[in-house]
Amino acid sequence: QAITGDPVFAATRLTSEEKNTVNIFQRSTPSVVYITNLTDQPGGFSFDQKEFPQGAGSGFVWDRDGHIVTNYHVISGASDVEVTFQDQKPVGGKVVGFDADRDIAVLEVNKKDGLPLEPVPKGSSKDLVVGQRVYAIGNPFGFDHTLTTGVVSGLDREIFSGNTGRPIYDAIQTDAPINPGNSGGPLLDSNGNVVGINTAIYSSSGTSSGVGFAIPIDPTIDFVAQILKYGRVTQPVLGITFAPDPLIEQLGVEGILVLKTIEGGPAAKAGIQSTSRDSSGSLMLGDIIVALNGTEIKSSSDLYKSLSKLGVGDVVALDVVRGSEQKTIEITLEDRTSLRKAEAVEQTSESSLD
Repeated sequence: QAITGDPVFAATRLTSEEKNTVNIFQRSTPSVVYITNLTDQPGGFSFDQKEFPQGAGSGFVWDRDGHIVTNYHVISGASDVEVTFQDQKPVGGKVVGFDADRDIAVLEVNKKDGLPLEPVPKGSSKDLVVGQRVYAIGNPFGFDHTLTTGVVSGLDREIFSGNTGRPIYDAIQTDAPINPGNSGGPLLDSNGNVVGINTAIYSSSGTSSGVGFAIPIDPTIDFVAQILKYGRVTQPVLGITFAPDPLIEQLGVEGILVLKTIEGGPAAKAGIQSTSRDSSGSLMLGDIIVALNGTEIKSSSDLYKSLSKLGVGDVVALDVVRGSEQKTIEITLEDRTSLRKAEAVEQTSESSLD
């Protein structure tokens, strides 16, 4: 007996799980976009600049005001961006703001252009469990609106931003195939709610190896709100430069060795002591941070993770070792941007502003 191509007949043969998958894809696809990163280059024998594609990725509609969320690395270095919806007609997009450390960017398209600006429903990443089914929609290798499925295969992973090398915490690990071009697309739960932004794969070949990662949606909601309000994500810092972890290990010390406090920064105001040399040239170690708000700090990763959960204006208690004594010092965190000029002067290749 021939197999009929009647979609109604086909639908009756689908399992309930398959029907749900089809429904998720059909509902979500109009809200997932293809993003082209354009760069200016000399055009042939002419001195005129022309725009050429230099990269591409995915994104999804955030709200009905025309905002699109994607990865920062998708639009990094772009002179312009194009956003293509399901109708395959590219429209111009404007970069509203981004956070390179967290690999998040927000674009804007003109909502008056009659575009299908239906936001992907937002879920929650804090309630995810290993083993639950997830769905990734994106544009891998330029193939538009491709669906892959898998499960949450790990939680609370630490990955590193390909833009700045800073750690991204609490990443979602999934075996749903994520390939080049999927970056910036939504990771959905079984209700079709976005629980993460697909951002990276762990692979030596550059293609899916069954280990993909997504940025969790819960902190992303706050980061996007900040970008829409300020054009960036505020970053709470202590205002110090510190020794790299390998040097600390050589010294046989656990914690963060303060090399220098940024003039006028939070640590300087609180009296944190920098590393210096005495009159005879001997090295005088600065304060060593061993805990923040009671959480043990053994490495720069521990410090970054603790600060990532705090906000500008928060008052924190630092436990520091100064000589043979341990002290607790309160510091009010400030925004990194307010210290940028000082950072440019103070920061060295062996230290970081935090």
